[in-house]
Amino acid sequence: MFIIKKVKSLTLIALLMGLTNIAAAETIMRVASWLPPTHVQNAVVWPTWGKWIEEATEGRVKLEIEYGLGHPKTLFELVEDGVADASFSYHGYVPGRFKLALGVEEPLMGTSAEAASVAYWRVHQKYFAAANEHDGLTVAGVFVHGPGQIQTIEPISSLADLKGKKIRIGGGVPAEIGNRLGVTPVGAPAPKVYELLQQGIVDGVFLPIAEQKTLRLNEVARNVVALPGGMYLGSFSIFINPDFLDSLSDKDREAIMSVSGEKLSAMAGKAWDSADREGLKAAEEAGVNIVKVSADDAFAKDFNKLVEGMDQIWLDSVADRGVDAKSALAELRSIAHSYHE
Repeated sequence: MFIIKKVKSLTLIALLMGLTNIAAAETIMRVASWLPPTHVQNAVVWPTWGKWIEEATEGRVKLEIEYGLGHPKTLFELVEDGVADASFSYHGYVPGRFKLALGVEEPLMGTSAEAASVAYWRVHQKYFAAANEHDGLTVAGVFVHGPGQIQTIEPISSLADLKGKKIRIGGGVPAEIGNRLGVTPVGAPAPKVYELLQQGIVDGVFLPIAEQKTLRLNEVARNVVALPGGMYLGSFSIFINPDFLDSLSDKDREAIMSVSGEKLSAMAGKAWDSADREGLKAAEEAGVNIVKVSADDAFAKDFNKLVEGMDQIWLDSVADRGVDAKSALAELRSIAHSYHE
């Protein structure tokens, strides 16, 4: 009887030790996020990537989202410093650092976010990565949000109606568009937009129509002008702390990168496209005044005229990056337009 109990005890101890070793072997990749939990980035993109990572590493690495670590413009540094293992952010929040990245934001791309994101990744790898704008970080993916549109408290009937209006602008290419429109720019991260509109601090915002739902703008920006192809695309990157990657085995590090890159970029762009469709539906159901501008409408023609020469401004701005930016921009548009989803 004593021998049997001893064997059972040893078996239990071995089992517990095995479970402890399994738990110890599991690595958590802490991903910092700054948008609401219901936003597509947190509800779809991170969970999907996390599932891919867990499957690719056979459960050894799992992704967990952490909120409230800081302003999105600080997340590049927070990940580099190891406060978080990974994150994403909008390049326009950090003026001067990500000059090449803003090429994908140039007006008149006229494609889905998925198509533009795939093109963006390929061009980033071929042209932009060598300039090392993400110094201190490992880029896991790049993507864009859907077409930025005009969303205001009061209706507008022409671009001229925006002159002098206080418009929340995140930076990047939209800042140049706002400058040409003669608006008064107000800087703030996207999660603050609802409050700014509700309190009348701003008259409107340039954002994709997805935010009619995810940021509840259908409650405070009751007028939307949807230009064909939008005004711009917003440029983001998903990045990882290199030291975190180095702490993993070669096998797990390679596994994570195998489900990143173009695969991750395409998935993120596609998810944000889906959010645009849901945002449009939510706006329509809420009775938002949506003006869908056709390509031959005077509104669209005025916008096309407004943005003339912006390509050259970007090309001049990246002249010090040592990159064939003109070829990169042409290739970016060519890939995006030929991409089949």
